[in-house]
Amino acid sequence: MLSADELERYARHIVLREVGGPGQAALKAASVLVIGAGGLGAPVLMYLAAAGVGRLGAVDDDVVSLSNLQRQIIHTTPDIGRPKVDSAAETVHALNPHVRFEAHGVRLDAGNVMSLIDDYDLVLDGSDNFETRYLVSDACFFAGKPLITAALGMFDGSLTTIRAHERDGDGHFNPTYRCLFPEPPPPGTIPACAEAGVMGALAGMLGSMMALEAIREIVGFGESLVGRLVMVDARAMRFETLRYARDPQNPLNGDAPTITDLSGHAA
Repeated sequence: MLSADELERYARHIVLREVGGPGQAALKAASVLVIGAGGLGAPVLMYLAAAGVGRLGAVDDDVVSLSNLQRQIIHTTPDIGRPKVDSAAETVHALNPHVRFEAHGVRLDAGNVMSLIDDYDLVLDGSDNFETRYLVSDACFFAGKPLITAALGMFDGSLTTIRAHERDGDGHFNPTYRCLFPEPPPPGTIPACAEAGVMGALAGMLGSMMALEAIREIVGFGESLVGRLVMVDARAMRFETLRYARDPQNPLNGDAPTITDLSGHAA
């Protein structure tokens, strides 16, 4: 049940036919784990908190630095030096005290990822490296959790939803992250954010899109991004959508899978 305060707080959602009272109640009952409280995670956490997601978890072992504030809008100047999950918890509580925030100030790895994602309905990956993206996508497959994953470049970004543990209408597994990106790029070919830079407002755009896709997944309106990759070119303000399918040769849920656990990931 929604309280009188919640009914007023979420009034603009509730009047939407596609959301209504049942959709808002679904958001309140939902739990979402966000990997990273940085450029993507910051707007994700704020918009999901504002939307009334009942339980939000954030995984990040970093502290706030001055250079983060150009894009990581959940943190402020007085937060410099604080753990990001603590800063995020304070902002989320100030924005919506109805949301239960769970701070996981640890570095995600093969040893803890399953226990971290097990207690949440939906996982959003806003990490900034391929190692974590492959780890999270593999773990979500084994845990049977839907995953929304996004990535940022200097002036570009991408977003998709992975439900590789589920089957389509023809009885085939949905595509995995490995169907889209079979192998990570060679080390050193993709410069880090600190080296190449990133447009701050682009992080806000992609993070907001991740939050919107999470709300859509929870409430159930519209068309899922499963099998579709949205690509954003901020230089030309151009959006394109690429459709991708399950690769029968992929090592996770292909016809002859070779990845059966997380032992291939460094603990």
